[in-house]
Amino acid sequence: MAQPQDALPIGTSKADWAYQTLRDRIQDGSYGPGHRLVLDHLARELSVSPVPIREAIRRLEAEGYVDFQRNIGAQVASIDGTQYADTMQVLAVLEGAATAMAASQLSELDLRRARELNERMRESLAQFDPLGFTQLNQEFHRRLCGACPNEHLKELVAREWSRMDIIRRTTFSVVPGRAAVSVEEHERLLGLITSGAPAGEIERVAREHKLATLRAFQERGAAPADSL
Repeated sequence: MAQPQDALPIGTSKADWAYQTLRDRIQDGSYGPGHRLVLDHLARELSVSPVPIREAIRRLEAEGYVDFQRNIGAQVASIDGTQYADTMQVLAVLEGAATAMAASQLSELDLRRARELNERMRESLAQFDPLGFTQLNQEFHRRLCGACPNEHLKELVAREWSRMDIIRRTTFSVVPGRAAVSVEEHERLLGLITSGAPAGEIERVAREHKLATLRAFQERGAAPADSL
């Protein structure tokens, strides 16, 4: 729940706070595709004037989170399956390369933290929370790619990760059976990195890991725009 506007962090404008609040709700699925963003309603709910809400919505529109429909107004943007597939294919290539380049640079601490994250993912399977699992999955891959020495490649990966944030699809809520398989694929990837496997093999396995998630969607016939 949003905090009262009079309890804003020092230095945070009402427009910035409204933007972050709305963005968080879109990303965590509270506001799904097609959810209407009614100016007056949001202003009352967040205890601010319509002005910062309007600024926040315009900013979200510029970033792709919101679009405007005739006779409807502002609403959370819907993303079609083609855009999802395109982004996943690009991420497979970029993440595969970044993971391979990072492999020799990862410290023992990096690998230990990655294993801990994967173990938390495994433990979460018993009482499965798709959103929580997805967040751990993102942390896992950020940990591996973070050691990539090519800053430009890391920027490209981060850009596509941001695009996936905009798409806002929780893969594992649509194909929950993919979660357990993903954990095992992580173990294989960590094993290759730990054993000093060739970079080409690490890249291939990391790339295939991402593409397997995309195939799980396609084989199920699930359109990402239909679910969160």
